[in-house]
Amino acid sequence: MTAARTMRLGLFINPTGHHQASWRHPDADADAGVNFGHYRRVAELAEQHCFDMLFLADNQGVRETDPETRRRVAQYIANFEPFTLLSALAAVTDRIGLTCTASLSYNYPFQIARKFASLDFISGGRSGWNMVTSERSEAPNFGIDDRLDHDERYRRGEEVVRACLGLWDSWEDDAFLRDKATGIFSDLDKLHALDHAGEHVRVRGPLNVPRMPQGYPVLVQAGQSEAGRSFAAKYAEVMFTTLLLVDRARELRSEMRERASAHGRPPDEIKLMPGLAVVTGRTDAEAQERFEELQSLLHPAVALSMLSAKMGYPDLDGYPLDRPLPRSAKPADERSGGFDRWIEIAEREQLSLRQLAYRAAGSRAGLQIVGSYRRVAELMEEWFVTGAADGFNIQPAYFPGMFEEFVGGVMPELRSRGLVRERYEGRTLRDHLGLPRPQWGSRSGTRR
Repeated sequence: MTAARTMRLGLFINPTGHHQASWRHPDADADAGVNFGHYRRVAELAEQHCFDMLFLADNQGVRETDPETRRRVAQYIANFEPFTLLSALAAVTDRIGLTCTASLSYNYPFQIARKFASLDFISGGRSGWNMVTSERSEAPNFGIDDRLDHDERYRRGEEVVRACLGLWDSWEDDAFLRDKATGIFSDLDKLHALDHAGEHVRVRGPLNVPRMPQGYPVLVQAGQSEAGRSFAAKYAEVMFTTLLLVDRARELRSEMRERASAHGRPPDEIKLMPGLAVVTGRTDAEAQERFEELQSLLHPAVALSMLSAKMGYPDLDGYPLDRPLPRSAKPADERSGGFDRWIEIAEREQLSLRQLAYRAAGSRAGLQIVGSYRRVAELMEEWFVTGAADGFNIQPAYFPGMFEEFVGGVMPELRSRGLVRERYEGRTLRDHLGLPRPQWGSRSGTRR
């Protein structure tokens, strides 16, 4: 089948897995965060099964939690810096895309642009940028007293993206002659300084890296607040989502395609890929047994801390654990959509605060499935063929064991239904996703 008719697949690599107790599982590599061999094995396995891309999130700090929680969690405590890791993985893979987070809040545009341009050359055109506005807790690591609210962080983020697009268009595609006979290395008529001076960032340019193989890295975004959707409609080519219900996901996909069109973009230029947290096995009973084993390894303090972080709620300790968390508990300044999303999960699944916390710690995504290979494939097929998703960002509960279960059990089911590719048809991440290579100046506004 052609790329246009098959679902997109990303592999979200949280080092030990996406369950917060994953590092304790017998089939998980507890030292995964700083074990390059671990990442290499996972990346090679994903490429063998023709995944579109690997995805690495990032957090530039250690989240402030109580000591009981902090000493029990593995997330963002001992991890590689993502650009360094993806550059190393580029040398041991050939086709799979390499996507990572770079903060819009605590990086300068020149740093971001240079790193992604370098990664794109190193990998032969396989880079992707997950554009995020970071948590305020990271600000002290950069000597910043961050007072920007949620929407203002997005406004700053838009300015950073525009500056990066301009820097990536510093050189036209054919600017480097490298003519040994004449001694002319570059055509300076095809060099363009940016000279951006905005409200939040200033950068002169030009970038000291040629225009990259893909033109720009594939632009990825995950926010689902109103500000996040507006941002994605203008810039994102892949949007990660966390919706639970297929009907709502279908509505969001239609909405985002319409929003993209309103900005003069082809609607097919934005691909929606829900995060899918997976615990699977040969039977539903086997999958459920594995999930219950993971839940038994989870400490209550860790579960409550994870729910608090996901809801954007600073303190849940004052509410009874064995009663539902009321909607009236919503913080007045909460605008990210996280609170409402998790309240919806609680109401839909009739969960107490304690049960909701364990649900949150058992999955980084809103969409989670615990079931047989066939059941996982059926869910993915329903979302894909009914227009709720262009594909999925797969989030195995633990690595490498649960990912091995997925590719060994679920992937054959998907292949038998004609839903995934048998081989790569192109070399770049844009090729895999069916995205065109942008012409010089097409999105940055740079003029000849």
